[in-house]
Amino acid sequence: MKDHTEHKEALRHANDMDTRPYMEESASELAAPIPVERERPEPHREEVTEGGRGIGYAALILSILALFTVPVLFGAAGIILGFMARRRGSEGLGAWAVGIGTVSIIMGLFVLPFF
Repeated sequence: MKDHTEHKEALRHANDMDTRPYMEESASELAAPIPVERERPEPHREEVTEGGRGIGYAALILSILALFTVPVLFGAAGIILGFMARRRGSEGLGAWAVGIGTVSIIMGLFVLPFF
């Protein structure tokens, strides 16, 4: 037991004589705080270019025509022009043309041969 208390006393005395500065690190010392600021994107503008609108109407007409005659030809043309119209800014007309063109091709290939 005496050895144990002597050892504690020796350690306490060694710690008291230690004059070195503390060598500690913490995360707050390593990295400065970064302010979080997000830029808000500009609101989407509803501008439709004239070229996109004209192609959109042409695509819609071809897709509707494909419901009645030559669905594979007119439907495919309506789908292609629909994608072009969407790319040029006429999203609504292009989406309708693609949808109607797809329906006309599916009907022409799978439903109409049975009638």
